[in-house]
Amino acid sequence: MGRITVAVMVSLWVIPISIIVNRIVPHPYMDEIFHIPQAQEYCRGNFRIWDPMITTPPGLYHLSLAYVASLFPGMYCVKSISTFSHVCSTAILRSFNGVLAVICSILVYEIITHLRPALDKRKATLYAVVLALYPLHWFFTFLYYTDVASLTVVLAMYLACLKKNYLFSALLGALSVVVRQTNIIWMLFVACTGVIDIALVHPRVNMKADDFHESIRNSGSPTPKKSITGESKLRKRKFGAGVRTDDHSTPIISVSSTARMSSGLVEEFQNLLLTSWYLKWELLSSFCPFFLVLVAFGAFVHWNGSVVLGAKEAHVVSPHFAQIMYFSLIASLAMAPWHFSLGQASDMFWSFWENRPFSFFQGIMALAAVFLSVHFFSIAHPYLLADNRHYPFYLWRKVINGHWSMQYLLVPLYVYSWCSIFNILGKAQRKIWVLAYFLASAAALIPAPLIEFRYYTIPFFLLVLHSPTDDAGSWLLMGIVYLAINAFTMAMFLYRPFHWQHEPGIQRFIW
Repeated sequence: MGRITVAVMVSLWVIPISIIVNRIVPHPYMDEIFHIPQAQEYCRGNFRIWDPMITTPPGLYHLSLAYVASLFPGMYCVKSISTFSHVCSTAILRSFNGVLAVICSILVYEIITHLRPALDKRKATLYAVVLALYPLHWFFTFLYYTDVASLTVVLAMYLACLKKNYLFSALLGALSVVVRQTNIIWMLFVACTGVIDIALVHPRVNMKADDFHESIRNSGSPTPKKSITGESKLRKRKFGAGVRTDDHSTPIISVSSTARMSSGLVEEFQNLLLTSWYLKWELLSSFCPFFLVLVAFGAFVHWNGSVVLGAKEAHVVSPHFAQIMYFSLIASLAMAPWHFSLGQASDMFWSFWENRPFSFFQGIMALAAVFLSVHFFSIAHPYLLADNRHYPFYLWRKVINGHWSMQYLLVPLYVYSWCSIFNILGKAQRKIWVLAYFLASAAALIPAPLIEFRYYTIPFFLLVLHSPTDDAGSWLLMGIVYLAINAFTMAMFLYRPFHWQHEPGIQRFIW
């Protein structure tokens, strides 16, 4: 059981369903009407032609061009095509996402085994296959959208960083930004995790924090001794069932020790600053390529006048704070066996009770913040209100906006979802890592005025990959639910078409 098994299992549904989709929907649909003609222009060598309605950079088209070039010799030899541009058919371009979906599943397997080397390979295979079935990722495997390519490159970037190949990771980060510009956020997140990994998980210096502060008091400046330890040696603490660390992963804290993390967020941040200062030249040399990509991105935004390329008036950056609330609920529901179980609810309740009265204050502040976000920063984008082909249209119309009170009745669910996410991540990750994840998710989602569930795919994958969820039964249940959702959405897409009176053509339901 391993990466080959994962690739074969994913291919078992990618190939036949791709054939069915291309037979029933042979022509470009929805956003494909922009992406496919643009890719075909690139196949003809017309690199100066650009559709002004396309908002993302041309990274997908360049990758597709390389994919098509790899197919051309074989197809030409069997005389199935006569010219290079003929290879860029709708079916061929869609098949590129199918190939990327297989690669993506292998990357997920590699990340899981890297983060958790003690995990049984059969379980790692199961987890990778179930994640490949995640409905938002699964559905767009069969269409020519940027989502699968974006996720694949981001995961490849993250895996390279985990393996300490920072230059290659930064190059993949640049590629991810060229595929979808908001991936600059995830490139910065990956760089942050790399810094945390070096500074805290794999310390290089050997000095106690008390000695550090003593040296400041005595001399006015820090005087290092032989070396500095990271957090694990600055202030040692004992856990109920211990902490396991290794050369490949962040500490894995047992469930029984979740009530007491090794240190507070402030202490972790102080330790990070301390060790980062003493490792500044190593960090600078390792992560300078990431900084160069960031500078190049900033120059692009300044030159372009916006983050998006086309249709700028419809994609204006907006303070859509409710978006991060929608993500928390969707992500928790997608991991319902863990977030909405009696065990999780009990764990959160006792954690809340043991930390009173401070936890009561935190809860009130969280409820107030979410209430204000929902009341003042819920955006109903014109695309959301006008397009009944998308499922978010019905979610907004029938649930969120079904009654004026519904958006406020959902506030406790939003708060519970984020608290549950923090609780589960806190069992395996440092607090500063959890904070970095939350900030990255917020930075990637809040500026987006349109509710699109596919925007949640990257933060969802990172959430699942770093959650200590080892119950195979829950994974199987989650996989069965994903299969049911996928069967429903694909059946609706293929076999329940409808027509608009004001526009010709067949319309289909889509995420």
